[in-house]
Amino acid sequence: MDKHEGRDAGTIRLDDPWYDALAVGWGEGEGAGVGEGSGGAPGGGAETSPPSSGPGGAPARAASDIYLEVQRSAAFQEVRGRYRRFVVPATAGFFLWYVAYVIAATTAPGMMARPVFGSVNVALLAGLGQFLSTFLLTWAYARHARLRRDRAALDLRWTVFEQEQVRRADAGERTRARGAGR
Repeated sequence: MDKHEGRDAGTIRLDDPWYDALAVGWGEGEGAGVGEGSGGAPGGGAETSPPSSGPGGAPARAASDIYLEVQRSAAFQEVRGRYRRFVVPATAGFFLWYVAYVIAATTAPGMMARPVFGSVNVALLAGLGQFLSTFLLTWAYARHARLRRDRAALDLRWTVFEQEQVRRADAGERTRARGAGR
């Protein structure tokens, strides 16, 4: 997703489409819908307006359809794949390093007590190495996310945001049309 095609080729939108957006159902007035159950109680998960047809008689898209479409997209699968290709080996490596430290500390106390210099022994250096490896892994994860996933994930967020705006606009038109027909 690093390369763009079409009229926006070469431009990258780094702003977040949902940074200033209200959470669904939080002060949106009429048609907040998602997240409200029957009687407007939160948590029901159903939309308040029944699904109806959009322009030209086509069925209106529900928010869940948009998210399922994005989840099935090649771009989403690529972002998830990049995430897994980093996280699985990094987690396994860090876990093995931690288990090796614990096993060495319990099964080879003589080796861990061996002085390296002054009163600093192997166990102390390995313990400090645990902290150092935690910080290094955190840095590597943040760098990997910034360089390999954030841009593609933000593109996906914009795609969903734009589809949500279209869906909400269509729902608003249907609501106004129903009100005018009464």
